[in-house]
Amino acid sequence: MRTGIRSTPPRTGPPPAPTGPRAAGSLARLAPLLVLGQMCSLQLGAAVAKSLYGRVDPVVVAGMRLGFAAVLLALLVRPRLASYSRAQWLGACALGLVFAGNNLTFFLALDRLPLGVAATVELLGPLLLAVALSRRPAHLLAGLLGLCGVLLLGAPGGELPLAGLGFGLAAAGCRTAYVLLSKRVGRLFPDFGGLSLALLAGACALVPLAAVHGGGQVRADPGALLPGCAVALLSSLVPYALDMTVLRRIDSRAFGVLLALTPAVGALVGLAFLGEPLGVREVVAIALVVVAAGWSARAGSGGGARTAGRD
Repeated sequence: MRTGIRSTPPRTGPPPAPTGPRAAGSLARLAPLLVLGQMCSLQLGAAVAKSLYGRVDPVVVAGMRLGFAAVLLALLVRPRLASYSRAQWLGACALGLVFAGNNLTFFLALDRLPLGVAATVELLGPLLLAVALSRRPAHLLAGLLGLCGVLLLGAPGGELPLAGLGFGLAAAGCRTAYVLLSKRVGRLFPDFGGLSLALLAGACALVPLAAVHGGGQVRADPGALLPGCAVALLSSLVPYALDMTVLRRIDSRAFGVLLALTPAVGALVGLAFLGEPLGVREVVAIALVVVAAGWSARAGSGGGARTAGRD
């Protein structure tokens, strides 16, 4: 007799990844640790990059960082370029141009500023974004406090070059666009194919410029390619992958706040690996930015659950 009940074969292979609110909540709780890992990896990569400046130009280092990162991730992910929609292509290419701009401007700033100071100026973009996406007076005051810290770095009487601060502010603008576009690309692509496509687009924009600008330096010193690959791994692959993972689960304001310790991590890495001590003015300025972002996080902790997943 046929009962109409169809038996299902036993499931083979690894169990499916957990989904739903519980999985999203678990990842949201891990977000601070993931962002801390991102910050440490990014600043260590920046220290390796700066140690290369005596051998090759900063523009060349930026090109190596993005070029190697694009190749390595493409080999790992193997993006199916022909299967992507127009919206996916546009989102990933826009993010790639931001990658190129952020790499170039930050490394030019790093050539003129201590690592901790460059990281502080770059943080201004995500911090102001966090303020713009909030509606609480405490967030506005925190943003103004962070702005005071950045302005203190460039106030008259300081020893920091204006060109370095200018490149740092340009990197801050690119970093802001990166936060917004990375979240969008994370939604458009179910995997890391979008990140791979974005890195390829950014490499197509920046690597030719780096080759024209200083390709002869690499030919004269091919040993610089190995640390250049390390910069790509530490400063691009690991941080970008962690960022996209986190931004799929938390809002852009919360992400900007979680970057609060970036200047402190950069200052410690610069002191430990590059021997870059900071003066009283720089220490006070970095402290103001860190306190501002931490204050914003404390003020916004009550609404994090309601805003998770929104820009």
